[in-house]
Amino acid sequence: MKIAIIGGGPAGLYCAYLLKRARPESDIHLVEQNPANATFGFGVVFSEQALGFLAKDDPETHAGITPHMEAWNDLTVVHRGTTIAIDGVGFTAIDRLKLLQLLQERVRSVGIEPRFETMLSSLDAFADADLIIGADGVNSLVRNSHAAEFGATVSSGSNKFIWYGVDKAYRTLTQTFRETAHGALTVHHYRYAPDRSTFLVEVDAATWQRAGFAGMDEAATRVCCEKVFATELGGHPLITNKSVWRNFPNVHNRRWSAGNKVLVGDALHTAHFSIGSGTRLAIEDVIALVKALEAHPNSVRDALESYEAGRRPIVETLVKAATASQEWYEHMAEHMRLQPHDFVYSYITRSGRISDERLSRIAPSFMADYLRNRQASGAG
Repeated sequence: MKIAIIGGGPAGLYCAYLLKRARPESDIHLVEQNPANATFGFGVVFSEQALGFLAKDDPETHAGITPHMEAWNDLTVVHRGTTIAIDGVGFTAIDRLKLLQLLQERVRSVGIEPRFETMLSSLDAFADADLIIGADGVNSLVRNSHAAEFGATVSSGSNKFIWYGVDKAYRTLTQTFRETAHGALTVHHYRYAPDRSTFLVEVDAATWQRAGFAGMDEAATRVCCEKVFATELGGHPLITNKSVWRNFPNVHNRRWSAGNKVLVGDALHTAHFSIGSGTRLAIEDVIALVKALEAHPNSVRDALESYEAGRRPIVETLVKAATASQEWYEHMAEHMRLQPHDFVYSYITRSGRISDERLSRIAPSFMADYLRNRQASGAG
């Protein structure tokens, strides 16, 4: 069986490894347009127990990745100068380039040599493939080549965001909200290595326009963000890496496969970065796809239908939560009128997945403080 995997990010790499491990006889080709050590962005954050779902099915990969991860057991929100901890909401993070390098090692361990710096303008080079897997991200060639068959749509969120790094380690994943003369901004900052953190600035469209960001180049934008978040940076400069303003892309496909072509990860769906599940979703897509192919070894068509039928309900639940979170951020200026504890409660329940009962169970200290503040203010 000849299989072509387009895209050498986490999803494509892990897919190649799993498929070759499951089907050693398969002829697997992995192509990626960027160099092997190129990456955009900084750290990759995972909600809850990072990659814990790998421990049972792939303990060797799990054991290789986890020593390189940073972990913490709570979440911090800063609003109106008040710092509030939400206990029990754990996250982990890893340097994105390190994750890619570790997965590249796994791919080579099963005898596959990825073809980096290979730019495709069409899928013609793999016309004889039995299966083509699109793990090529938001701007997927596989999806765009068959957009009508996939029923593909891509829309954009209204907020702007820009991705930086900083040589400073934050104790937890911290969300700082800041009022300025132009409007509201927020920064998602978390360490992904002992001495470095991601520093992602997000701003609503109206504030972005009023602040004059549209007329600033990369250097001026960086200086402006350093001024707004000078307290959080503590004298450390922001580090750039293709750091330009973007709108978050919302990718949706009515069908997950078209003939012998199938999508995984961001090529198939996106989940707003505020819930920290994009890479996890992509890796879980790959696991589900490989299991479906193993369950239907004699029919690619049946395997792809099984993959979609079993995986779609899970993905749609998570994407729905991510969309609710994205919409909350698009109205964050309105939410920021709330008092700190009420604001943090709105923040932590924004996806619609956390009830008061669950919040009391996972974050008892925060919930007790929140209820005491409500009672003191006469709201309870």
